[in-house]
Amino acid sequence: MPIPLRGLKNLRTMAGRVDRLTVPYMAQMQITCLEIEKARRTSERRSASRRVAEIDSRLQEIEVEKQAILRALADRKQCKGADMAKGEPGTRPRRTVAPFRIQY
Repeated sequence: MPIPLRGLKNLRTMAGRVDRLTVPYMAQMQITCLEIEKARRTSERRSASRRVAEIDSRLQEIEVEKQAILRALADRKQCKGADMAKGEPGTRPRRTVAPFRIQY
């Protein structure tokens, strides 16, 4: 049985075993990448906070509009009730037996 030939592929090296933090430029690059990610996340957080504030303000506006509409409906009901009690003929709702039809 012949002895296998050893070549460049069989040489043992320390290439993959170097710790990245022990090499100064690799550690600086790691710090730089972390700082860039931190800046990006900070920007995302500010943007998200702004969107949440806009949504909260819109929800408050919706509640104000809803209360105004409900008050208007309540006032209208009170006015209709008073008109019906007086017996005015023009205030009663119309009731139709046939469905709505469009003539062409």
